Amino acid sequence: MQKYSYYLGKFQLHSSDKEIKDLVIAWIFISIAFAIVRSSGDYLSNKFLILIAISAVTVGLGFLLHELAHKVVAQHYHCWAEFRADMTMLILALLMSFLGFVFIAPGAVMIFGNINKRQNGIISLAGPLTNIIIAILLLPLLFISTSSLWKEIISAGYLINAWLGLFNMIPLWNFDGIKIWRWSKLAYIVTLIIAAILIFIFFKFAF
Repeated sequence: MQKYSYYLGKFQLHSSDKEIKDLVIAWIFISIAFAIVRSSGDYLSNKFLILIAISAVTVGLGFLLHELAHKVVAQHYHCWAEFRADMTMLILALLMSFLGFVFIAPGAVMIFGNINKRQNGIISLAGPLTNIIIAILLLPLLFISTSSLWKEIISAGYLINAWLGLFNMIPLWNFDGIKIWRWSKLAYIVTLIIAAILIFIFFKFAF
């Protein structure tokens, strides 16, 4: 298995063929799932292909940066960290998208190393916090964009990142939320409230 190393300043980021393959597979599945949700059942038109392209760009921004944030922070703590796709959950996400809802659990960054509860909480917080920051940066663009295409792209990017931020705060199973909750109740509550407000803004102003 080929290994890769990327330098981010003084920090060295490690990856592999397996991780890159899994990231691409998850990216494709999630992109199609979000396109299905936003298509209103019109799967055979050029519009659907455009929605897939838009989803690929926006999911690429949200999903990939979310997982990269986990990975960077984990490797900062000298852990082995690589993303692994969960094909069962990816297929479930695709099937549920036909019901108008995307269940986002495409896999996880697998982490091995000697870390304490605080470090594990910070690693977990890095993902949804990245999505929340992206959504906040996109928010003003929703109000000033005049081009219908750009507004569609920005709107999709905002919703995907706000939803990823909120969804991953579920305090159950292996979601980020449960690890953040165990580390810091305050960090959990503040992050959850901000993510919920971002979702509320989207539907309040009908973007």
